[in-house]
Amino acid sequence: MSAHPPEEIRACYERYLDTRRRIEAGEVGWDALADFFTEDAVFIDPAWGRIEGRDAIRRFLHESMVGLEDWSFPHQWSVVEGDRLVALWLNRLGGRRADNSFYEAPGVSILTYAGEGRFSSELDLLNMVHVAELMKESNWSPPPGLNPPPRNPRRW
Repeated sequence: MSAHPPEEIRACYERYLDTRRRIEAGEVGWDALADFFTEDAVFIDPAWGRIEGRDAIRRFLHESMVGLEDWSFPHQWSVVEGDRLVALWLNRLGGRRADNSFYEAPGVSILTYAGEGRFSSELDLLNMVHVAELMKESNWSPPPGLNPPPRNPRRW
């Protein structure tokens, strides 16, 4: 049983998605998503590992997305169960194949809603081997200024 109505969780996530659309349009930076997290939130990223606290999440969101400005992350669907929202999205590299299809790999986010328009955690799951294969296939190379993830991040 959830402590929060599903409509409240969905409304928060819709605002989160609106912010992501503004980010992809270049209106605000990725760090704007940190406002959707509690002060003590935990974000777990497949490459960067475990990030604890809203301020650290803000820094992570800014640093990890530098150089990926031509990538997008279209939302596909979401479901609410209790205080958790699970969403499927695509990690879409810039450019297209000769057949006009996208270079993209699916990703899943599991967010825990804490109330008052904020999430207490986000766990992102993504097949990094698939992303690496897409980078190679598309001839994508890291632009200057790209920040690599830590060598040995804390995973859980």
